[in-house]
Amino acid sequence: MPADDHATLAADTWRLMFDLLVRSRPERDAVLARLGLTANEYKALHSLDDQDGRTMKELAAEWQCDASTATWTVDRLQRLDLAERRVHPADRRARLVVLTPRGAAMRAELVRAMYAPPADLLRLDEAQLRALHEALTPLRHDRRVDSGTVTA
Repeated sequence: MPADDHATLAADTWRLMFDLLVRSRPERDAVLARLGLTANEYKALHSLDDQDGRTMKELAAEWQCDASTATWTVDRLQRLDLAERRVHPADRRARLVVLTPRGAAMRAELVRAMYAPPADLLRLDEAQLRALHEALTPLRHDRRVDSGTVTA
């Protein structure tokens, strides 16, 4: 396939995927509204777990925001009893952010709800779904989330 054809096909494929994401946003927004969370809080919960803590510096870098925005987001998660700060075992000056049991349960519920396939996808037949799955599998990121558990 010539490079121009490949680039055009890639652009059209991405447009189809992106349009599906945009069309299905109301379904994701409804989940957040039902749980009383904002999109930023979802992103924060998605970045955390109840075992391995993350420093504020790591979170700010991942979220591509400044330290004050990361602090505000973690403060809100703490007020909601979804996350807590713990002393870093190797550096008492630093704090690690981890999910509370309530936060871990909320994160698992969010993952289940957000990964529920949108109606447009469910309308595909099995052969179409298998072909799409096989085509997208090589794009899977190193860090996967399955049933609320992050694996590397």
